Amino acid sequence: MKNYIYAIILMAATFSYAQETEDATAKWSGSRPDGHAPISVMGDHTHGKGEIMFSYRFMYMNMEDVNRGSENTSFADALTQYMVTPTRMPMQMHMLGAMYAPSDKITLMVMANYLTSEMDHLTRMGGTFTTEASGFGDTKVAAIYKFFNKDKQQLHAQVGVSIPTGSIDEQDAIPASAPNEVILPYPMQIGSGTFDGELALTYLKQWNKWSFGTQARTTLRFGTNDNDYRLGNRYSLNNWTAFTATKWLSFSGRVELGAIDRIEGANPALNPMMVITADTQNSGMTYANAGLGFNLYAFKGSLKNLRFGFEAALPLFQNMNGIQLRTKETLTFGLQYAFK
Repeated sequence: MKNYIYAIILMAATFSYAQETEDATAKWSGSRPDGHAPISVMGDHTHGKGEIMFSYRFMYMNMEDVNRGSENTSFADALTQYMVTPTRMPMQMHMLGAMYAPSDKITLMVMANYLTSEMDHLTRMGGTFTTEASGFGDTKVAAIYKFFNKDKQQLHAQVGVSIPTGSIDEQDAIPASAPNEVILPYPMQIGSGTFDGELALTYLKQWNKWSFGTQARTTLRFGTNDNDYRLGNRYSLNNWTAFTATKWLSFSGRVELGAIDRIEGANPALNPMMVITADTQNSGMTYANAGLGFNLYAFKGSLKNLRFGFEAALPLFQNMNGIQLRTKETLTFGLQYAFK
């Protein structure tokens, strides 16, 4: 049902913005600072035949405190049901990407990432401890097909797959097991353990100084991994607008609506009564977040076609299944360089 709602919203936005009359010979231009979406949005643009782009992104996301449903609750509340509750989880992700266009219609994309996560815990007895995990995550490959680029509008679709190169067997020592290590709960695992389909549809529109974009995206999980569970499907609708201040600088605002399904199955090595992150009932949510950012673009000189983007995002709404850590701030910055 969520998919249909997002598709209807996307179509409404598309037809609304398509009503603007523009020179039929004018095309969406990537040679502007707002020619790419805010740096947190993936698969937002395409390339011309023979063009190559390399990118690096860094994302920092902090989760802190806990929600029961959509309301903030106390650690004491969580500890009436579980022996341990997480209190904070900062995560860092390094993303390396490459894009190549064998034709004007098709752009190929690959992305690899490296994650580092920590999770602070509080026990019912008042003790504290921290677990850590790091490693290369799942690898994503995709093809983007451009339907049209005219009247300063573009519509393209992405079809891809996420390859399970990330570990789902991360371990660390906890007070109850020390010095031995035990498997960590679901949020601390690096990968999904399954081959996942990734689909997206993106519409773009430009004016002289302003631009707009909307992207519907879903990640669909298939099968069950080697630890007898499957992460929840993900759905999102991203909308952004940007203002071109100069030939080299634009500012952007973005709003995302999304949903994550609950984990299916369970890892038999995890005790769901011990810590809230080991109970699959405490997974999945609906959410909304908003971000502000800027893009810098080198339009001439030796650094021509080099971009730097930054965005800071905060949650607007989080309605969680069960009890879960709250997402706080997310910071993303990145470099993109395109050439032929």
